[in-house]
Amino acid sequence: MKKNDPFIKLCSSIFILVFIISIKGIAQSDSYSTLDSLDSKYINWYNLSPKKDKVQGAEVDRTYKELIGGKKPKKKIIVAIIDSGVDINHPDLEGRIWTNPNEIKGNKIDDDNNGYADDIHGWGFLGNSKGENIEHENIEEIRIYRDFHPIFKDISSADLLPENQRNDYQIYLKCKEKYDNEFTRYSKMKKNLDILEENLEYTEGVIKEYLNVDAFTQKDLKKIKDAPKRVMDSKEYLQNLYKNDFSKEMLYELKEHVNEQLSYNYNIDFQPRPIINDNPNDINDKNYGNNDVKGPRPDHGTPVSGIIAAVRNNNTGIDGIAENVELMVLRVVPNGDERDKDVALAIRYAVDNGANIINMSFGKNFSPHKDFVDEAIMYAEAHNVLLIHAAGNSSEDIDKTERYPSQRLNNGDYCQSWITVGANAYKLNKKLCGNFSNFGKSHVDIFAPGVDVVSLSPGNKYIKTDGTSFSGPVVSGVAALIWSYFPELTAIELKEILLQSGTNYADKKVYQPGSTRKNKIKVKFSDLSKTGSIINAYEAFKLAGQKTLNE
Repeated sequence: MKKNDPFIKLCSSIFILVFIISIKGIAQSDSYSTLDSLDSKYINWYNLSPKKDKVQGAEVDRTYKELIGGKKPKKKIIVAIIDSGVDINHPDLEGRIWTNPNEIKGNKIDDDNNGYADDIHGWGFLGNSKGENIEHENIEEIRIYRDFHPIFKDISSADLLPENQRNDYQIYLKCKEKYDNEFTRYSKMKKNLDILEENLEYTEGVIKEYLNVDAFTQKDLKKIKDAPKRVMDSKEYLQNLYKNDFSKEMLYELKEHVNEQLSYNYNIDFQPRPIINDNPNDINDKNYGNNDVKGPRPDHGTPVSGIIAAVRNNNTGIDGIAENVELMVLRVVPNGDERDKDVALAIRYAVDNGANIINMSFGKNFSPHKDFVDEAIMYAEAHNVLLIHAAGNSSEDIDKTERYPSQRLNNGDYCQSWITVGANAYKLNKKLCGNFSNFGKSHVDIFAPGVDVVSLSPGNKYIKTDGTSFSGPVVSGVAALIWSYFPELTAIELKEILLQSGTNYADKKVYQPGSTRKNKIKVKFSDLSKTGSIINAYEAFKLAGQKTLNE
């Protein structure tokens, strides 16, 4: 189809910029078979020292070198990874995966009578006994909207409802608004991407025809001078794309993302839970799942695991933080929002099977069965388990905007063995905070490296990535390291040590997460968390030693 010149110029001047901004926020990081393709300064930076290396890491390497030396750990620490799944066969995790000592592999019998047959390395709460797994899910707002729609679709005002239904009605309206807005937004984005792809094919065809070639480079494009108008317009269009680091791979990746949003996350007719065949509203209906701890999408849980436990000093890949550690894998997070019931049962599984620390690098905006999760959280606290949770990546003040799971319980109490973690960057400057990181003076405890972090990727690969999802594991790794040498500490005592010993930048002026070029908000680092600090293994190890010596 021939495009007229004004149409091409419209796409050049308006849509391309919007597209580039969108793709950079959504595009997945590339993974590599070796570390050679990654910037070496970011490899293991989370282990480095602000004092020794001028990098805002957690001083892990310094801890091993100056404080641990030849000391032997006193206890192996089990860290439960509640996530999307983990590639447990990654060579940099060799010897780091928990094995259930009371289960016989492959006999399809629940040898330890815990309700989960052949749970050798953990459990997948997103599958069935046939080996089928849920890969995609709705976001929670869509599930709530779908459940409430038959009840409230014809209601025009909360005043028409009995008192005990009005809160549910307000939640329904919020979820309906989210569905309407996001489905419309992604539908428009899909249309625009189709237009972009069509124009890309057209303009490339014009250039190929003019040059009489099957393929051309940016250098070839630059050499075109004094050509017919449609050729020059096509050249301008393509150059506008290229100067913003555009590639066809980016286009195809964004199209895939948008299609997933429309087909699964925001598709009110998509309901994958029958694969499991349970009642997600009944916490006692718990005999479901399978022992597939990798699942169809281990691309999130694998880098989480690497930060905590990748084998150190093995001349392979990266160095994790903790050495005397094993990872218990619990798969509950699909491409979409996790179910409260799955989260609650995973926490209970971790506690019952000996986990000392639970890492939770996930979150959502609504929690219809928060009571399930609250009870599991308090069960973990009562059994001396430390829970580490990523603050989230929405640049939001979570003192004002609730994220789930949360240490705030429905009864007004707070879990005392819980740490919420924000993300900091490599350098000590105004961009110290990850611009995506959630924050909160009351509800974020501490920050940890989470920008430009290099970790493991499925299939024996490596990746550079961002997110509080990777800050949480830094704290989990440091906690496991400290606890392995000072097992006499309680979970609450360990939490206090970690928060008291951070690298303090309370008075440092930084950009508040969410700042833009035109609207840069400067705040004190202490305004973004309880401590105004970044996790520090070296100081935590020293403080733990002092505390246990005094006792």
